[in-house]
Amino acid sequence: MSMLLERSFKTLEQLAAHPEGQTVSMIAATLDMPLSATHRLLAELCRCGYVRQVREQGEYVLTIKLVSLGLGYLSASGVVDVAQPLLDSLAEESGELVRLAVVDGDDLAFVAKAQGARRGLRYDPDMGLSVPLSCSSAGHAWLSTMSDEEGMRLVARQGFGLPKDFGPKAPTTVKALLAYVHATRKRGFSMISEVFAPQMTAMAAPVMSRRGAIGVVTIAGPLVRLTEARMEELSEALLDAAERIRAASGASAMFKKRA
Repeated sequence: MSMLLERSFKTLEQLAAHPEGQTVSMIAATLDMPLSATHRLLAELCRCGYVRQVREQGEYVLTIKLVSLGLGYLSASGVVDVAQPLLDSLAEESGELVRLAVVDGDDLAFVAKAQGARRGLRYDPDMGLSVPLSCSSAGHAWLSTMSDEEGMRLVARQGFGLPKDFGPKAPTTVKALLAYVHATRKRGFSMISEVFAPQMTAMAAPVMSRRGAIGVVTIAGPLVRLTEARMEELSEALLDAAERIRAASGASAMFKKRA
């Protein structure tokens, strides 16, 4: 049963990363599963409504059932209702992409966003299931709220984001990453440039409760517009938004449980 559950979730994650769909043989090869077992697993996922086959003997794709579950959970938790007006306000003031990530055990996941850029270049990466801690402003902000030992444990579990996959300045050693974390801890918010993506910058502030961080608020945009000086100008607004979300967090079941 344990192996079946693990294979099911890995298959769903694999299909989530390939919205164009994948064949049985592609999934089996990527996940190192027997072809027959993969076919039976996909048939069960189709029966349960989480996967569908585009055409006979063709690619398999996710249905919107998982999305509906996630959106339903966020709606019921009240986190979006609490945070969205504050994210909208910060996005309007900054003119950039603003996002909220919540702490979920040993992971950090984006759950809400607001786009402040009305014209020109708009930076809007996909909402990931798990934030890469070593090479993101959100990750650095969260790591700054815990001890170096605990933070590096989480990074070791997740792994370092490599420059070839993220930005050319993504740290690849503990020493390099701790330099970012210590600077974040000192100023109260993180700032990165070409760390998560080429020609992109970002900043983030943790949302704190009595028991530690419950989330992170970020501002991200193109380097040509969101310069270091501009990020310094926005720091007060960012910290204020994080504090306002903390103050309002009692209205959200998700935040209340983490606080």
